[in-house]
Amino acid sequence: MASFKLVTWNVNSIRIRLELLKKLVDEQTPDIVCLQEVKAREEDFPFAAVKDLGFEHIALYGMAGYNGVAILSKHELKDIAKVDWVGKHDARHIRAKVFDDIEINNIYIPAGGDVPDPIVNLAFAHKLCFMDDISEYLEQHKNTLLQEKMLFCGDFNVAPSENDVWNHKQLLKIVSHTPIEVGRLTRLFNSLDFVDAVRKFYPEPQKVFSWWSYRNPNWQTNNKGRRLDHVWVSPNLSERVKRAEILKDFRSTERPSDHVPVMVEIRL
Repeated sequence: MASFKLVTWNVNSIRIRLELLKKLVDEQTPDIVCLQEVKAREEDFPFAAVKDLGFEHIALYGMAGYNGVAILSKHELKDIAKVDWVGKHDARHIRAKVFDDIEINNIYIPAGGDVPDPIVNLAFAHKLCFMDDISEYLEQHKNTLLQEKMLFCGDFNVAPSENDVWNHKQLLKIVSHTPIEVGRLTRLFNSLDFVDAVRKFYPEPQKVFSWWSYRNPNWQTNNKGRRLDHVWVSPNLSERVKRAEILKDFRSTERPSDHVPVMVEIRL
């Protein structure tokens, strides 16, 4: 096995999307799948169905009704940890080590509601604090962590670049692309000198999206998307990223998630 495939995907309910997960596995044969918004407690998670797809190793941080993150792996997961930020136990971050101690961090950053003002919108304040909390931790431990092989992926709910949204000027005051959010995500990106694995293969100024709103029935025609789903690697993994692909066709399946899977292939 010279390389492995990792997919990150906000499934917006694992139980609703089981058939699509099977389709993903059949078509892409991933070794690891990082899911966000699994929307299932431990007792509700379809462990048997997922193991039937070849994922014997499952790290789950679930909760009832919303949020929830999981790492599905065909290979042993070590040092599994559920991680909390800003004092909330809201099932948004799970990490585990795989292969030659690559640390997979699967993160679901809060969406932040509709009003981009932390004073009047506590959900937006939570989103900013969540990113700050992670950044501060990584900055404080940077020298140690840069010796590790780190991969951060998930639904970050921020489209940082002008070319990560369909219209930069129109979205400057829309949550997910406001300057304050972009600034916070940029700080997080710089905290470990991360490399954007997807942009290595979809270079600027190419427009790249991974999310299209359910409210937009003509999403294919007008293509009003945003790139909210990311895969970042630490500098010592950068040269090992062989390929990246945004699996856009999954948005046009029956009962799709509003996010599509994002795949990277990494040399061992």
